[in-house]
Amino acid sequence: MKRMSGKQFVSILGFMAGIMLWIALMIVLSRIVQERAPEIRSDANDNDSIFMEDKELLKYADNLLAGMKKDNRLLSRKTPGGYYLVINVSANRYRLCNAAGVVREGICSTGNFVTLIAHDSRSWTFRTPRGAFRVKDKVENPVWKKPDWAFIEEGLPVPPPEDQSRFEYGVLGDYALSLGQGYLIHGTLYKRQLGMPVTHGCIRLADEDLELVYKHLSVGSKVLIF
Repeated sequence: MKRMSGKQFVSILGFMAGIMLWIALMIVLSRIVQERAPEIRSDANDNDSIFMEDKELLKYADNLLAGMKKDNRLLSRKTPGGYYLVINVSANRYRLCNAAGVVREGICSTGNFVTLIAHDSRSWTFRTPRGAFRVKDKVENPVWKKPDWAFIEEGLPVPPPEDQSRFEYGVLGDYALSLGQGYLIHGTLYKRQLGMPVTHGCIRLADEDLELVYKHLSVGSKVLIF
């Protein structure tokens, strides 16, 4: 057998090395493609997802805008016409409003939530009722007709219904607006207590505030208490 020359051996090694290099290059390229393929698919999915999220966001914004328009229409229908009064029992504040907004606001006094129990087991809890009310009557220079609990609270015997001791003058201020069931919006002699829950359920205002409220609210005007 003829022995292979050195030049032939080197040539064969070079050929084999070339093949090995080509195979190695193909393996590397294959791995790169395999590694990049999920990223490409992921990018495509992400783009689709982003597109879907944009569509959902636009749809949500449209629904939200439509809901806000509907709420505004409902609110406008429920907003009282003319002047109305808003009482915040928790904060002891009032707002006189009309369709344009707040005309005047300030402090007031509301119910103290004290419960009085009489010897005959009758009881009264002095809270300002919450809800939507209307002015039922307006009176200048009002006279307070003291109910039974006023005498019981003072430890005095309860007089007959029309006894003169039931009537007190000058304690309600210059004006009173009735909300029904004995609840009034009126003035007070105890101006330092304004802004605190100290009443037996009525709403007390300072003199200037009361005068403005009295002049702007009519019989039938709404009073919203919350």
